Amino acid sequence: MAERSSGGAVGAAGRAPVADRADAIRNVVLVGHSGAGKTTLVEQLLAATGTIQRPGRVEDGNTVSDFDEVEVRQQRSVNLALAPLVHNGIKINLLDTPGYADFVGDLRAGLRAADAALFVVSASEGIDGLTQMLWEECAQVGMPRAVVITKIDHQRADFDEVLATCQDVFGDGVAPLYLPVITNGHVNGLIGLLTQKFYNYATGTRTENEPGPEYEGRIEEYRGTLIEGIIQESEDESLMERYLEGEPIDTKVLIEDLEKAVARGSFYPVLCSGLGVGAMEILEVVTQGFPSPLEHPLPEITDLSGKPVKVNACDPDGPLVAEVVKTTSDPYVGRISLVRVFSGTLRPDMTVHVSGHGLADRGHEDHDVDERIGTLTCPLGKHQRPIGKGAAGDVVAVAKLSRAETGDTLSEVDRPLLMTAWAMPDPLLPVAIRAKSKADEDKLSQALGRLVAEDPTLRLENNAETRQLVLWCMGEAHTDVLLDRLAKRHGVEVERVELRVPLRETFGGKCQAMGRNVKQTGGHGQYAICHLEVEPLPSGSGFEFVDKIVGGVVPRQFIPSVEKGVRAQMERGVVAGYPVVDVRVTLYDGKAHSVDSSDMAFQIAGQLALKEAASKVPTLLLEPVDEISVLVADDYVGSVMSDLSSRRGRVLGTEPVGTGRTLVKAEVPELEITRYAIDLRSMSHGTGTFTRSFLRYEPLPPNLASKVTAAH
Repeated sequence: MAERSSGGAVGAAGRAPVADRADAIRNVVLVGHSGAGKTTLVEQLLAATGTIQRPGRVEDGNTVSDFDEVEVRQQRSVNLALAPLVHNGIKINLLDTPGYADFVGDLRAGLRAADAALFVVSASEGIDGLTQMLWEECAQVGMPRAVVITKIDHQRADFDEVLATCQDVFGDGVAPLYLPVITNGHVNGLIGLLTQKFYNYATGTRTENEPGPEYEGRIEEYRGTLIEGIIQESEDESLMERYLEGEPIDTKVLIEDLEKAVARGSFYPVLCSGLGVGAMEILEVVTQGFPSPLEHPLPEITDLSGKPVKVNACDPDGPLVAEVVKTTSDPYVGRISLVRVFSGTLRPDMTVHVSGHGLADRGHEDHDVDERIGTLTCPLGKHQRPIGKGAAGDVVAVAKLSRAETGDTLSEVDRPLLMTAWAMPDPLLPVAIRAKSKADEDKLSQALGRLVAEDPTLRLENNAETRQLVLWCMGEAHTDVLLDRLAKRHGVEVERVELRVPLRETFGGKCQAMGRNVKQTGGHGQYAICHLEVEPLPSGSGFEFVDKIVGGVVPRQFIPSVEKGVRAQMERGVVAGYPVVDVRVTLYDGKAHSVDSSDMAFQIAGQLALKEAASKVPTLLLEPVDEISVLVADDYVGSVMSDLSSRRGRVLGTEPVGTGRTLVKAEVPELEITRYAIDLRSMSHGTGTFTRSFLRYEPLPPNLASKVTAAH
């Protein structure tokens, strides 16, 4: 498998690779924490196959997959990027993903488009919590995986220690195929554990030699573990018995069994990569061990009514089923959609049906429209190279789909279909913004619409109560990138403002008050007097208006006017500008004038009476309280519970979830968790997640209430 000799397929950098058969395609996503070396590894693989002349550097801002100006400036990936190459006649679509938790939307899109994953782990830094969680996620769906330990030439690199960590964290089936040979801090080459050959890179090209006798003990130790792991996964049950009896197992048989186990997702080879070392070995594992799209099961497909539809996987002549995994909008180029074709064939200028459902709460309206496809391209970073078709199994870019958004399904016009959307985490960091100028305000709505279409982890909220425009983001880095794109890509300058949490007001006791609206100026005046009784109701009761007028002291036609005025004043608040809730207002007396009384006069009287009542009894500010569920590793449960208590929260209980994780449930005021998405990530080293839902309103503590009232 990974140790068969081969040469890279050298091709012109400007020519787009084309795969005519699905079995000649490998869709591979690179996963790992920020700084692990995913983008650098992509550069090495592109250079090894002649796709580019020389590998770029993240520090120099000239890599293929980090071409966005934000990525160049920040020197880290924030977008999903496609980098296709060809090795031994196999087209490999490398999907480089961000390694920072804020950009998990693009990471999950990469997982959706791929058939196998390369988990990239730094030899100098090890494994973070996010990488571990993604490994478990891939395990749940049976995605084939391999591990690449990068930076083996780093001065702090410790291959053996990181390998042991991988085996401990990722579990059974993780075993190395190669061992690095390092002399005086320089990586000279790799020892193949199955072939027991030394692949020497000291001269810049790979040559094959015998390993020195000083490596015999190390080879024997790791080779025995590797062979036992392969045999355990073998479908030939006699292999184990023959091995235990001391019979040598043919290397070719071991390689074939290894390839099958990797493709099934039951064995996970560990490879290594350093400067100029390891690229060819990784390419051989990808082409010979990873499955083609033909072996990848399709996501659930339905018609527009929700009825399941059976579609054969990767049939180029079957019904068209494709999915938009990434959308980018450019003010000059327009919208470009990165599409994974699961069935059928996409061609330029054909008309397709675009279906989008299930994300209405994030600003994505359900839509079913027919659109004409523009140019089809095979992107290499920012370069779009035209192609004649996108066949089943491939990943291509489609231009000018003006309505298509990330997650949408493309299908035939006369047979519209819908793919079940992949799971997306809820954005839980609210950020209030406003346009800096009138010109920016005019352009803001359209620019935000484009951002929402690109990013399903962004939710846009126009809060009618607080009159604020709120972006719900994944974290601070996500927010910074969004605001940067508004400014640089769309020319819209915005500024952050303090987030207002929608509070409520209520009355703290029962009282009576009079509203007097008498204005007589010689002409037609205003005359309305009403007497109200105001009393609080239990939480959640809402508003009650009671009419107890007798004898016609307030004419019947003006009683609804009093109620209308009271309701209007309740919306504006009586203390701090927040709506009044949970009160009963009784109209029990009043006076009217035969000429000067009117609907508006009694509305104003009702408003004055409610404000008068607020000055007679204590008024309470109410704050929203959420129920939150925090899923966190057992090591951080104590810290999380202590932190929730410090936020005026009430911990309701805990329950174990799977192995090594606990779900903590609590009731916490919204005022205390506006930035909890950031704080929890810091507290749990990126492994904690939480959900929140509104529960009820409760009185705000007096010290906080006085600050809010004073600010108003």
